[in-house]
Amino acid sequence: MSLARLGFALSRPLLYSLDAEQAHRLTIKALSCLPSAAPPAPHPQLSQKLFGLDFPNPIGLAAGFDKNAEVPDQMLGLGFGFVEVGTVTPRPQDGNPKPRLFRLSEDQAVINRMGFNNEGHGAVRRRLQARAAHRGIVGVNIGANKDSADRMADYVSGLVAFAELAGYFTINISSPNTPGLRNLQSTDELQKLLERLNAARAAFSKPVPMFLKIAPDLGNDELQDIARCCAGGAVDAVIISNTTLSRPALRSPHRSETGGLSGRPLRSLSTQALARFFLASKGKIPLIGVGGIEDAASAFEKILAGASLLQVYSALVYRGPVLVKDVLSGLPVLLASRGFASLAEARGADAPATRLDPADRT
Repeated sequence: MSLARLGFALSRPLLYSLDAEQAHRLTIKALSCLPSAAPPAPHPQLSQKLFGLDFPNPIGLAAGFDKNAEVPDQMLGLGFGFVEVGTVTPRPQDGNPKPRLFRLSEDQAVINRMGFNNEGHGAVRRRLQARAAHRGIVGVNIGANKDSADRMADYVSGLVAFAELAGYFTINISSPNTPGLRNLQSTDELQKLLERLNAARAAFSKPVPMFLKIAPDLGNDELQDIARCCAGGAVDAVIISNTTLSRPALRSPHRSETGGLSGRPLRSLSTQALARFFLASKGKIPLIGVGGIEDAASAFEKILAGASLLQVYSALVYRGPVLVKDVLSGLPVLLASRGFASLAEARGADAPATRLDPADRT
Protein backbone atom coordinates (compact mmCIF):
# COMPACT_ATOMS: atom_id res chain seq x y z
CA MET A 1 0.00 0.00 0.00
CA SER A 2 1.35 3.45 -0.95
CA LEU A 3 1.93 6.09 1.72
CA ALA A 4 -0.95 8.15 0.32
CA ARG A 5 -3.34 5.20 0.53
CA LEU A 6 -2.13 4.30 4.02
CA GLY A 7 -2.41 7.88 5.26
CA PHE A 8 -5.98 8.22 3.97
CA ALA A 9 -6.96 4.82 5.40
CA LEU A 10 -5.63 5.82 8.84
CA SER A 11 -7.16 9.32 8.87
CA ARG A 12 -10.55 8.41 7.43
CA PRO A 13 -12.14 7.17 10.71
CA LEU A 14 -11.19 10.42 12.43
CA LEU A 15 -12.46 12.60 9.59
CA TYR A 16 -15.72 10.67 9.34
CA SER A 17 -16.31 11.09 13.07
CA LEU A 18 -16.49 14.85 12.55
CA ASP A 19 -19.08 17.10 10.95
CA ALA A 20 -18.30 17.30 7.21
CA GLU A 21 -17.27 20.95 7.33
CA GLN A 22 -15.10 20.41 10.42
CA ALA A 23 -13.40 17.50 8.67
CA HIS A 24 -12.75 19.67 5.65
CA ARG A 25 -11.18 22.43 7.74
CA LEU A 26 -8.99 19.86 9.51
CA THR A 27 -7.88 18.52 6.13
CA ILE A 28 -6.93 22.00 4.91
CA LYS A 29 -4.98 22.66 8.12
CA ALA A 30 -3.13 19.36 7.81
CA LEU A 31 -2.25 20.05 4.17
CA SER A 32 -1.05 23.56 5.02
CA CYS A 33 1.55 22.02 7.33
CA LEU A 34 3.11 20.17 4.42
CA PRO A 35 5.90 21.85 2.44
CA SER A 36 5.06 23.10 -1.03
CA ALA A 37 5.94 20.54 -3.67
CA ALA A 38 6.73 20.79 -7.34
CA PRO A 39 3.81 20.23 -9.73
CA PRO A 40 3.76 16.88 -11.55
CA ALA A 41 5.98 16.27 -14.55
CA PRO A 42 4.20 16.16 -17.91
CA HIS A 43 2.53 12.79 -18.45
CA PRO A 44 3.95 11.14 -21.60
CA GLN A 45 0.47 10.44 -23.04
CA LEU A 46 -1.85 12.81 -21.22
CA SER A 47 -0.13 16.20 -21.20
CA GLN A 48 -1.68 18.93 -23.38
CA LYS A 49 -1.16 22.55 -24.37
CA LEU A 50 -4.43 24.48 -24.24
CA PHE A 51 -5.17 28.22 -24.03
CA GLY A 52 -1.41 28.83 -24.06
CA LEU A 53 -1.01 26.76 -20.88
CA ASP A 54 0.93 23.52 -20.50
CA PHE A 55 -1.22 21.03 -18.59
CA PRO A 56 0.99 18.16 -17.33
CA ASN A 57 -2.11 15.97 -17.05
CA PRO A 58 -5.87 16.52 -17.48
CA ILE A 59 -6.95 16.04 -13.84
CA GLY A 60 -7.73 19.28 -12.03
CA LEU A 61 -8.97 20.09 -8.55
CA ALA A 62 -12.38 21.76 -8.77
CA ALA A 63 -13.26 24.95 -6.93
CA GLY A 64 -14.72 24.61 -3.46
CA PHE A 65 -11.97 22.51 -1.91
CA ASP A 66 -9.45 25.34 -1.45
CA LYS A 67 -11.74 28.36 -1.25
CA ASN A 68 -9.13 30.75 0.13
CA ALA A 69 -5.99 29.62 -1.74
CA GLU A 70 -4.43 28.10 1.37
CA VAL A 71 -2.97 24.92 -0.17
CA PRO A 72 -2.73 25.16 -3.99
CA ASP A 73 0.89 24.05 -4.15
CA GLN A 74 0.35 21.15 -1.77
CA MET A 75 -2.47 19.94 -4.05
CA LEU A 76 -0.30 20.28 -7.14
CA GLY A 77 2.26 18.21 -5.27
CA LEU A 78 -0.32 15.44 -4.90
CA GLY A 79 -0.38 15.09 -8.67
CA PHE A 80 -3.12 17.41 -9.89
CA GLY A 81 -2.44 18.87 -13.31
CA PHE A 82 -4.05 22.15 -12.27
CA VAL A 83 -5.83 23.58 -9.23
CA GLU A 84 -8.74 25.99 -9.03
CA VAL A 85 -9.16 28.11 -5.89
CA GLY A 86 -12.32 29.90 -4.78
CA THR A 87 -15.09 30.74 -5.27
CA VAL A 88 -13.88 34.15 -4.10
CA THR A 89 -16.01 37.30 -3.87
CA PRO A 90 -14.90 40.95 -3.63
CA ARG A 91 -15.81 41.23 0.05
CA PRO A 92 -15.50 38.48 2.65
CA GLN A 93 -18.74 36.72 3.48
CA ASP A 94 -19.75 34.05 5.94
CA GLY A 95 -22.02 32.09 3.62
CA ASN A 96 -25.15 30.29 4.70
CA PRO A 97 -25.93 29.12 8.25
CA LYS A 98 -24.39 25.84 9.45
CA PRO A 99 -24.76 22.93 9.03
CA ARG A 100 -24.41 23.37 5.26
CA LEU A 101 -22.24 20.47 4.08
CA PHE A 102 -23.43 16.86 4.17
CA ARG A 103 -21.85 13.53 3.28
CA LEU A 104 -24.20 11.08 1.61
CA SER A 105 -21.96 8.07 2.13
CA GLU A 106 -24.55 5.55 0.98
CA ASP A 107 -24.68 7.36 -2.35
CA GLN A 108 -21.02 8.40 -2.62
CA ALA A 109 -22.32 11.96 -2.85
CA VAL A 110 -22.24 15.37 -1.16
CA ILE A 111 -24.88 18.05 -0.70
CA ASN A 112 -23.72 21.58 0.04
CA ARG A 113 -25.35 24.94 0.52
CA MET A 114 -22.19 26.80 1.50
CA GLY A 115 -23.16 30.12 -0.11
CA PHE A 116 -19.76 31.38 -1.32
CA ASN A 117 -18.19 31.55 2.16
CA ASN A 118 -14.72 33.01 1.64
CA GLU A 119 -12.23 35.59 2.91
CA GLY A 120 -12.56 37.95 -0.05
CA HIS A 121 -10.27 39.25 -2.78
CA GLY A 122 -7.74 40.82 -0.44
CA ALA A 123 -6.86 37.68 1.53
CA VAL A 124 -6.72 35.45 -1.54
CA ARG A 125 -4.60 37.99 -3.42
CA ARG A 126 -2.05 38.04 -0.61
CA ARG A 127 -1.74 34.26 -0.63
CA LEU A 128 -1.38 34.06 -4.39
CA GLN A 129 1.21 36.83 -4.36
CA ALA A 130 3.16 34.84 -1.78
CA ARG A 131 3.30 31.82 -4.13
CA ALA A 132 4.08 33.84 -7.25
CA ALA A 133 7.48 32.17 -7.65
CA HIS A 134 5.98 28.67 -7.65
CA ARG A 135 5.27 26.75 -10.83
CA GLY A 136 2.00 25.09 -11.72
CA ILE A 137 -1.38 26.20 -13.05
CA VAL A 138 -3.60 27.78 -10.40
CA GLY A 139 -6.92 29.20 -11.61
CA VAL A 140 -9.20 31.54 -9.68
CA ASN A 141 -12.95 30.93 -9.53
CA ILE A 142 -14.72 34.25 -9.02
CA GLY A 143 -18.22 35.04 -7.85
CA ALA A 144 -20.47 37.83 -6.62
CA ASN A 145 -21.37 38.85 -3.09
CA LYS A 146 -24.85 37.80 -2.06
CA ASP A 147 -25.87 41.40 -1.22
CA SER A 148 -24.17 43.04 -4.19
CA ALA A 149 -26.09 45.80 -5.95
CA ASP A 150 -24.26 45.02 -9.22
CA ARG A 151 -23.21 41.41 -9.50
CA MET A 152 -21.69 41.88 -12.95
CA ALA A 153 -19.40 44.52 -11.46
CA ASP A 154 -18.28 41.98 -8.85
CA TYR A 155 -17.12 39.63 -11.61
CA VAL A 156 -15.24 42.44 -13.35
CA SER A 157 -13.65 43.31 -10.00
CA GLY A 158 -12.47 39.70 -9.71
CA LEU A 159 -10.78 39.80 -13.10
CA VAL A 160 -8.96 43.01 -12.24
CA ALA A 161 -7.96 41.81 -8.75
CA PHE A 162 -6.27 38.65 -10.03
CA ALA A 163 -5.17 39.67 -13.53
CA GLU A 164 -1.47 39.24 -12.73
CA LEU A 165 -1.85 36.18 -10.50
CA ALA A 166 -4.37 33.79 -12.03
CA GLY A 167 -3.38 31.03 -14.44
CA TYR A 168 -6.97 31.31 -15.65
CA PHE A 169 -10.33 32.61 -14.45
CA THR A 170 -13.57 30.73 -13.95
CA ILE A 171 -16.77 32.75 -13.97
CA ASN A 172 -19.11 30.98 -11.56
CA ILE A 173 -22.69 31.92 -12.41
CA SER A 174 -24.12 28.48 -11.71
CA SER A 175 -23.98 27.96 -7.96
CA PRO A 176 -27.48 27.10 -6.69
CA ASN A 177 -26.73 28.52 -3.25
CA THR A 178 -26.76 32.26 -4.02
CA PRO A 179 -30.34 33.36 -4.76
CA GLY A 180 -30.82 34.60 -8.32
CA LEU A 181 -27.26 33.88 -9.42
CA ARG A 182 -28.24 31.32 -12.04
CA ASN A 183 -30.31 34.00 -13.80
CA LEU A 184 -27.01 35.19 -15.27
CA GLN A 185 -27.08 32.07 -17.47
CA SER A 186 -30.00 33.56 -19.47
CA THR A 187 -29.02 34.76 -22.95
CA ASP A 188 -29.46 38.50 -22.42
CA GLU A 189 -27.76 38.57 -19.03
CA LEU A 190 -24.91 36.31 -20.13
CA GLN A 191 -24.19 38.40 -23.21
CA LYS A 192 -24.03 41.55 -21.10
CA LEU A 193 -21.78 39.88 -18.55
CA LEU A 194 -19.36 38.50 -21.14
CA GLU A 195 -19.18 41.88 -22.90
CA ARG A 196 -18.19 43.58 -19.64
CA LEU A 197 -15.69 40.89 -18.76
CA ASN A 198 -14.03 40.90 -22.15
CA ALA A 199 -13.80 44.69 -22.13
CA ALA A 200 -11.91 44.39 -18.84
CA ARG A 201 -9.70 41.58 -20.19
CA ALA A 202 -8.74 43.71 -23.19
CA ALA A 203 -6.84 46.03 -20.87
CA PHE A 204 -4.70 43.27 -19.34
CA SER A 205 -0.96 43.40 -19.94
CA LYS A 206 -1.03 39.67 -20.73
CA PRO A 207 -3.87 37.41 -21.86
CA VAL A 208 -5.47 35.28 -19.15
CA PRO A 209 -7.84 32.47 -20.23
CA MET A 210 -11.42 32.78 -19.02
CA PHE A 211 -13.76 29.81 -18.44
CA LEU A 212 -17.51 29.79 -17.78
CA LYS A 213 -18.99 27.30 -15.31
CA ILE A 214 -22.59 26.27 -15.98
CA ALA A 215 -25.28 24.19 -14.29
CA PRO A 216 -26.23 20.64 -15.28
CA ASP A 217 -29.94 21.42 -14.99
CA LEU A 218 -30.24 23.30 -18.30
CA GLY A 219 -32.52 22.27 -21.15
CA ASN A 220 -31.37 21.78 -24.73
CA ASP A 221 -32.50 25.25 -25.83
CA GLU A 222 -30.64 26.86 -22.92
CA LEU A 223 -27.45 24.94 -23.75
CA GLN A 224 -27.78 26.04 -27.39
CA ASP A 225 -28.16 29.68 -26.30
CA ILE A 226 -25.14 29.52 -23.99
CA ALA A 227 -23.08 27.89 -26.74
CA ARG A 228 -23.93 30.79 -29.05
CA CYS A 229 -22.99 33.33 -26.37
CA CYS A 230 -19.65 31.60 -25.78
CA ALA A 231 -18.71 31.27 -29.45
CA GLY A 232 -16.09 33.32 -31.26
CA GLY A 233 -13.69 33.52 -28.33
CA ALA A 234 -16.13 35.09 -25.84
CA VAL A 235 -14.79 32.49 -23.41
CA ASP A 236 -11.85 30.12 -23.73
CA ALA A 237 -13.61 27.08 -22.26
CA VAL A 238 -16.81 25.98 -20.54
CA ILE A 239 -16.86 23.90 -17.33
CA ILE A 240 -19.71 21.38 -17.23
CA SER A 241 -20.96 21.21 -14.60
CA ASN A 242 -21.69 22.68 -11.22
CA THR A 243 -23.87 20.85 -8.68
CA THR A 244 -27.48 19.90 -9.40
CA LEU A 245 -30.73 20.84 -7.68
CA SER A 246 -32.34 17.66 -8.96
CA ARG A 247 -32.62 14.63 -6.71
CA PRO A 248 -32.23 11.23 -8.33
CA ALA A 249 -33.03 8.23 -6.14
CA LEU A 250 -30.86 8.56 -3.02
CA ARG A 251 -30.52 6.35 0.04
CA SER A 252 -28.82 8.65 2.55
CA PRO A 253 -30.80 10.14 5.45
CA HIS A 254 -29.43 13.52 4.26
CA ARG A 255 -31.14 13.17 0.87
CA SER A 256 -33.74 15.85 1.69
CA GLU A 257 -31.23 18.55 2.56
CA THR A 258 -31.41 21.63 0.35
CA GLY A 259 -28.42 22.63 -1.73
CA GLY A 260 -26.38 21.38 -4.64
CA LEU A 261 -25.83 17.65 -5.08
CA SER A 262 -22.47 16.37 -6.34
CA GLY A 263 -20.65 13.07 -6.57
CA ARG A 264 -21.74 9.76 -8.11
CA PRO A 265 -25.45 10.67 -8.64
CA LEU A 266 -24.40 13.68 -10.75
CA ARG A 267 -22.34 11.58 -13.15
CA SER A 268 -24.95 10.78 -15.79
CA LEU A 269 -26.64 14.20 -15.76
CA SER A 270 -23.39 16.16 -16.06
CA THR A 271 -21.96 13.87 -18.74
CA GLN A 272 -25.16 14.12 -20.77
CA ALA A 273 -25.04 17.94 -20.54
CA LEU A 274 -21.39 17.82 -21.58
CA ALA A 275 -22.19 15.80 -24.71
CA ARG A 276 -25.09 18.07 -25.62
CA PHE A 277 -22.95 21.18 -25.28
CA PHE A 278 -20.15 19.59 -27.30
CA LEU A 279 -22.56 18.93 -30.14
CA ALA A 280 -24.28 22.32 -29.82
CA SER A 281 -20.91 24.08 -30.13
CA LYS A 282 -19.75 21.69 -32.87
CA GLY A 283 -16.74 20.85 -30.75
CA LYS A 284 -15.29 24.33 -31.23
CA ILE A 285 -15.25 25.34 -27.55
CA PRO A 286 -12.95 23.36 -25.23
CA LEU A 287 -14.84 21.76 -22.36
CA ILE A 288 -13.88 20.74 -18.84
CA GLY A 289 -15.86 17.80 -17.48
CA VAL A 290 -16.87 17.73 -13.81
CA GLY A 291 -19.37 15.63 -11.88
CA GLY A 292 -19.19 12.07 -10.65
CA ILE A 293 -15.61 11.29 -11.66
CA GLU A 294 -14.43 8.60 -9.26
CA ASP A 295 -12.16 6.36 -11.35
CA ALA A 296 -10.55 6.03 -14.77
CA ALA A 297 -13.74 4.74 -16.40
CA SER A 298 -15.85 7.73 -15.33
CA ALA A 299 -13.02 10.08 -16.34
CA PHE A 300 -12.78 8.46 -19.79
CA GLU A 301 -16.54 8.76 -20.16
CA LYS A 302 -16.21 12.55 -19.86
CA ILE A 303 -13.46 12.63 -22.50
CA LEU A 304 -15.60 10.58 -24.89
CA ALA A 305 -18.51 12.97 -24.25
CA GLY A 306 -16.41 15.96 -25.27
CA ALA A 307 -14.12 17.05 -22.43
CA SER A 308 -10.52 18.14 -22.97
CA LEU A 309 -9.81 18.47 -19.24
CA LEU A 310 -11.40 17.13 -16.06
CA GLN A 311 -11.97 18.26 -12.49
CA VAL A 312 -12.72 16.31 -9.32
CA TYR A 313 -13.71 17.11 -5.76
CA SER A 314 -16.48 15.03 -4.16
CA ALA A 315 -14.79 11.69 -4.88
CA LEU A 316 -11.79 12.86 -2.83
CA VAL A 317 -14.05 12.62 0.24
CA TYR A 318 -14.44 8.89 -0.34
CA ARG A 319 -11.27 7.88 -2.15
CA GLY A 320 -8.65 10.35 -1.00
CA PRO A 321 -5.74 11.72 -3.05
CA VAL A 322 -4.93 8.31 -4.57
CA LEU A 323 -7.82 9.03 -6.94
CA VAL A 324 -5.55 11.15 -9.13
CA LYS A 325 -2.90 8.46 -9.52
CA ASP A 326 -5.50 5.80 -10.24
CA VAL A 327 -7.18 7.86 -12.97
CA LEU A 328 -3.86 8.77 -14.60
CA SER A 329 -2.72 5.16 -14.65
CA GLY A 330 -6.02 3.93 -16.04
CA LEU A 331 -6.67 6.49 -18.79
CA PRO A 332 -3.85 5.34 -21.14
CA VAL A 333 -5.13 1.78 -20.91
CA LEU A 334 -8.64 2.87 -21.81
CA LEU A 335 -7.41 5.04 -24.67
CA ALA A 336 -5.52 2.08 -26.11
CA SER A 337 -8.56 -0.18 -25.72
CA ARG A 338 -10.47 2.08 -28.10
CA GLY A 339 -7.58 2.59 -30.49
CA PHE A 340 -6.96 6.24 -29.59
CA ALA A 341 -3.42 7.61 -29.47
CA SER A 342 -4.31 10.76 -27.53
CA LEU A 343 -6.99 12.52 -25.53
CA ALA A 344 -7.62 14.82 -28.48
CA GLU A 345 -8.49 11.84 -30.68
CA ALA A 346 -10.95 10.49 -28.11
CA ARG A 347 -12.61 13.83 -27.37
CA GLY A 348 -16.29 13.70 -28.23
CA ALA A 349 -16.19 10.27 -29.90
CA ASP A 350 -19.27 9.10 -27.99
CA ALA A 351 -21.08 12.46 -27.76
CA PRO A 352 -23.93 11.58 -30.18
CA ALA A 353 -24.95 8.58 -28.08
CA THR A 354 -24.19 10.12 -24.69
CA ARG A 355 -26.44 13.15 -25.29
CA LEU A 356 -29.50 10.90 -25.16
CA ASP A 357 -31.34 10.01 -21.97
CA PRO A 358 -30.18 6.54 -20.86
CA ALA A 359 -33.66 5.12 -21.53
CA ASP A 360 -33.49 6.32 -25.15
CA ARG A 361 -30.09 4.82 -25.96
CA THR A 362 -29.98 1.74 -28.15
